[in-house]
Parts: sequence; structure tokens; C-alpha cells
Amino acid sequence: MALVDLVMLYPKGSRDFIRADRVLPERFSNGDRNEVVLHLESLFPFAVQSEVIDEVPVQFQLRNLSFKPLLIPRQKIKQSYGLKPVERGEYHFGALNVFITGRIGFFSRRYTFNKGAMIKVYPSFVQMRRYEIMAISNRLSEMGVKKIRKMGHHTEFDQIRDYIKGDDVRTINWKATARKGHLMVNQYQDEKSQQVFCLVDMGRTMKMPFDGMTLLDYAINTSLVISNIALLKHDKTGLVTFSDKVNAMLPARNEGRHLQSIMEVLYNQQTDFGEHNMEGLYSLVRHRIHQRSLLILFSNFESLESARRVIPLLGSLANSHLLMVVFFENEEIVRLIRNESGDSEEIYRQAIAEKFIYDKKQIVKELERRGIYVVLTNPENLTVDTMNRYLEFKSRGLI
Repeated sequence: MALVDLVMLYPKGSRDFIRADRVLPERFSNGDRNEVVLHLESLFPFAVQSEVIDEVPVQFQLRNLSFKPLLIPRQKIKQSYGLKPVERGEYHFGALNVFITGRIGFFSRRYTFNKGAMIKVYPSFVQMRRYEIMAISNRLSEMGVKKIRKMGHHTEFDQIRDYIKGDDVRTINWKATARKGHLMVNQYQDEKSQQVFCLVDMGRTMKMPFDGMTLLDYAINTSLVISNIALLKHDKTGLVTFSDKVNAMLPARNEGRHLQSIMEVLYNQQTDFGEHNMEGLYSLVRHRIHQRSLLILFSNFESLESARRVIPLLGSLANSHLLMVVFFENEEIVRLIRNESGDSEEIYRQAIAEKFIYDKKQIVKELERRGIYVVLTNPENLTVDTMNRYLEFKSRGLI
């Protein structure tokens, strides 16, 4: 019986009796579910039981990912599963192993496919596309983005045209009306090509985790979304990443491939455990960004003392640019305060936690006193809260 089982597993002929292939997307999106598809086909003349073990990258720490489909002769099977990366970078797959068990079940035969595949994990382009579709279809309110009424008139002149019932009488051009003999109005369009820079802090304070991802990765994903929405609004968008020194800078542009350049820069950025160098950032902005721009600074302040060291520099930047500082609430501290205190140690911990939250509120007041706009949010709502502020600035004509 053992010999019969071996003969059935290794029939005559040198060809492989199993075909398998792992189909990967062009790239993975960080923080999102990415689908991996397996295609299987059996050339055995009889049905066989299989076990498929895919060696996924070590970053996922999945050691029991396997499937056991029954393979019918000449019938193609499609099996899929999802992977959610939480770090950017290169991910290396191992082999796709297919174990075939004979009809008697004494032995198994192994087939190996797709050994050594590599895929790159980029900032969340899935989230970027989702917001892009919502913006195009005017459905951003479904994502939590507020619809803000535009205030006042924009001053960029477009053309003079005939008056149509319902036009604002304040736009009537009386000189053109006198020449033509009927009412003529000035037509204005939204001001375009304003500069928007995302300044991403890569220092140690951005290494803090939330829901499996670091604050840095949340900031990078939001920077990509804001850059895309700014381009859709016909603004120019740029990027600066820094820690103890300036790591990368992209000038503000609104070209078609500029978003891809931003994505490539953000893909390669890694945090370190150094202190952020706000003096270096201040010098770069003063010497390289001459036009008044919206600067969105993604950073994090855990104490009032650390914030006070850089607030004078941020106030100087706010004198020349429209500066918005985005930093994070500490969710662990918020959860600690919500828990019921059972003993004196818990009461002491909650008192310390409330002091941290009080410091965050004081930081907000100190920044606003310098004319700096502030977004204090948790990582989960980072993208929506930042986008709401950007659209608010656009509607008020601040940029």
C-alpha cells in the first residue's frame, strides 16, 4: 500500500502535476487590508487533498497561515487572504508551498512556487483615493468632513459678461454697462495656486504607537491625503521631513506626477530617536519658502516645557506664513482617566494623567496666543480634522 501511494504521488513523466501562483498587487498600502490571491490547479488524474502554506513576510508574524482545499482534476481554484502592514518599507515573501497527500494518505509530496517575491509598502494610497473620490463627488461629509460656506468674494478677476438674473448686484461693472447699453458684471474665480507645505516631524516623539502603527505613519498617511486634496483644489503642494536635521524637501508644485514624487519620498522616510531640530526647520523655511504659504506641521508635544522651547520659533514662522500645528492626544492617558479608581495608587495615577491632559490644553493656548492655528486630535481622526481645517482656510480666503 505504501508503494502504491508513492506511485500515485509520483506518476510517470517529468512534468509537475500541480500548478500554483501567488498574485500580489503592485504595492501594498500601509494601514489597510491588501489582498493576496493564490491560484491552484491540479493535473493529477484523480482528486487530491492539498495543504497550501504561504510564507508571508516576517513583519506580519503569521506562522499558521494555511489552506486545505480539495483539488479536482483540471479545475482551477482561487484562494485569497488579506494582509494589513503597519510599517512602510520592503516586505519579502518566502516560498508558496503546496503539499499533496495521496489517496491512501501515507505520504505527502511538496511543490514550491514563487520563492523570494518582494513588495513595497507605501503610505496609505487607499485612504488617499477614498478621500479623492469623496471630494470629486462632493460626498466628503460622509467621511466626517464638514461642508463650510464660503465667506466673502475672491479677488482673482476672470472676465466681464452679461448680467444674468440672480447675479450679485455688487459685481456690476458700470463702465462696461455704459459702453454696451445693458448690464454687465465682473466674474471672479477662486484664487488658485496657493502653496501648501506638510512639515513632518521624524523625531522620537513620533515613535509612539497607536493601534499597531506609529504616530509618524499616521502623519505620513494624512500628509499624502492633504497633498492630493490640495492638488485637486488647484493649490501647489510641497513636503519637508526633519528630525535632528532636515531629511528631505520637495518644493511646492502642482504638476501631474508631483504626487508620485511625494509618495516616493514618504515611502523612504524612517524615524529615529533624536530630538526634533526646530531651529533647522525655521532656517529652511525662512531661506527656501519665500511666498506666503500654509504650513501644516505634524509633531507631538508631551510636556509644556518641551513646547515652550520651540513656541518662539513657531511664532516667528506664523508672522510670515499661515501656520497650523497638528499634534496628538495620548489615548492611553485618556483611557486611564476614564477607568474607575479602586485604590490610592490608581487615584495617584489618574491625577498624574489629568496633569498631562492639562498641559496639552495649555500648549494649545500658548500656540494660539502666538497666532498659530492648532489641531489637537487623536490619530484615528487625524485626517478628517486636518482636512476640515484646510477647507476652512480655503473658504475664509486665508490662503
